[in-house]
Amino acid sequence: MTVLPISVCIPVKNEAKNLPNCLRSLNNAFDDVVVVDSGSTDATVSIAKQAGAKVLNFRWDGGFPKKRNWALQNHEFRHPWVLFLDADECLTPDVIKELRAKVPGSTHAGYWISFTNWFMGRPLRHGDMFRKLALFRKDAGQYERFPESWWSHLDMEVHEHPILTGTAGVIESRLEHRDYRGLSQYISRHNEYSTWEANRWQWLSSAGAEAWQSLTSRQQFKYRNLNRWWFAMLYWFVSYVLKRGFLDGRQGLIFASYKYRYFVDIRLKILELHRNRQEPC
Repeated sequence: MTVLPISVCIPVKNEAKNLPNCLRSLNNAFDDVVVVDSGSTDATVSIAKQAGAKVLNFRWDGGFPKKRNWALQNHEFRHPWVLFLDADECLTPDVIKELRAKVPGSTHAGYWISFTNWFMGRPLRHGDMFRKLALFRKDAGQYERFPESWWSHLDMEVHEHPILTGTAGVIESRLEHRDYRGLSQYISRHNEYSTWEANRWQWLSSAGAEAWQSLTSRQQFKYRNLNRWWFAMLYWFVSYVLKRGFLDGRQGLIFASYKYRYFVDIRLKILELHRNRQEPC
């Protein structure tokens, strides 16, 4: 079977538990797999090399670019398309089949890909569907850039999305998002993310129109209302009730509760930032 005209880029740090499944899911459909490592201290690098992936060593200096943009700027990918996967994401045969059908000869600049979250040992088939612009032509654009060196300690683009020149299609089949590091890591990671979101909200609140124009309509609604007391409740209601997250049983309820808490944390951190800015030195 011929390989796809797509390079795969997997940014990592200490992902020995997740990376083997991610690499295995590629199923020999890709001949250019690049793992970008940020100084892992576990077996991540050796796992990547044993699987035949090329390993790039990345050291963040606290500024621009971060990991994904750095790879786009400094590595010559073999193919015109780049698929960015996280180590806790796996392709399915249906996704690979759809990539074969849609990407060769495509006139799009990129593709949105949805994913099925696994939480506490089972897939969440309902609730809010997560998606990201994970596949795009390497010359079509880069991940958005924020003046964030003073408030973010994340060395990789996590919530930033690619700003592309051209149209974006949709891959209907879903990736599998399954983190084997457990709830403790999940909670710790989302504590970092909520801090990032609060600071991004503060930056956007004083940014010009150009910064807002780069956001999708969903993102614009989110950042205009993250500081509202009702936003976390609205998200919970839409995801758990209207989008039937309750059909995922106990795990669906717990997941929705964590997401509610996540948006409450963002609002509280926004209020704290505002208070600290108002208080005299």
